[in-house]
Amino acid sequence: MLLIRTARGARRRGATRRRQPRHPGRSVIDRWLDRLVDIAVITALVVGAVALVLTLLL
Repeated sequence: MLLIRTARGARRRGATRRRQPRHPGRSVIDRWLDRLVDIAVITALVVGAVALVLTLLL
């Protein structure tokens, strides 16, 4: 099998995925806002599901 060299500085492309750094520039406020949005979306989904169930049953 022939090995092909990449040019200097060229990025290698392959199937192996490398982990990206976890948002190094994000502040603490951004993380809290993300959690707050997650909680709001989950709450809205639960309220909607309960309303749908009550509508179908009553």
